[in-house]
Amino acid sequence: MPGGQRQPRRGLQARAQAAQVAPLLKALADPVRLRLMSLVASHPGGEACVCDLTSAFDLSQPTISHHLKVLHESGLLDRDKRGVWVYYRARTGALASLGALIGHPPP
Repeated sequence: MPGGQRQPRRGLQARAQAAQVAPLLKALADPVRLRLMSLVASHPGGEACVCDLTSAFDLSQPTISHHLKVLHESGLLDRDKRGVWVYYRARTGALASLGALIGHPPP
């Protein structure tokens, strides 16, 4: 910055933003959850049923459901129960927060 001036507000904003995004990154740090997030976000129609996701993994349906629950509780996924199945969709606001932290503001 010219004249050695600092931007303390920017630092505080970045700190608050980092605190908001850290739980999202923690949830995505697991390779299974990262893959699940990618599969849900790219699924036709923007949502996926647990039954649509289990075949992509060599894991049991309860294990997949646990990972999806972690993603939901972290704020990355929304869910909607329909009958015996639960459908998940990515929360675009959470994805935008991740993008903004790494320097890609939402369009």
